Amino acid sequence: QVQVVESGGGLVQAGGSLKLSCTASGLTFDDYAMGWFRQAPGKEREGVSSISRSGGSTYYADSVKGRFTISRDNAENTLYLQMNSLKPEDTAMYYCAADPLWALLQRGRPKYWGQGTQVTVSS
Repeated sequence: QVQVVESGGGLVQAGGSLKLSCTASGLTFDDYAMGWFRQAPGKEREGVSSISRSGGSTYYADSVKGRFTISRDNAENTLYLQMNSLKPEDTAMYYCAADPLWALLQRGRPKYWGQGTQVTVSS
């Protein structure tokens, strides 16, 4: 049974930092592209960042470029999202996702989703 579990969310002041983690079990981690999505209240879910199976290629939404960094540790089956210079508009539920095909992940149609971790940035 595949499980995708996020952690690391919380409440932080604007300008602060958080590091999200996502562990995946029940699958061969390095066979999957991984990504982070977020959904704010009343808004559609949006792609934040994604990373290829090897970690050699990454994608960032324009809204987070230069502030967020995605990485993965295939030996530990863990995905990370380092979030710096956080803004109130980054407040959302953050979801980890996995799919063997990076293209499907980037289209927001991954095979597996986590349950989400809440990030709240106060002004």
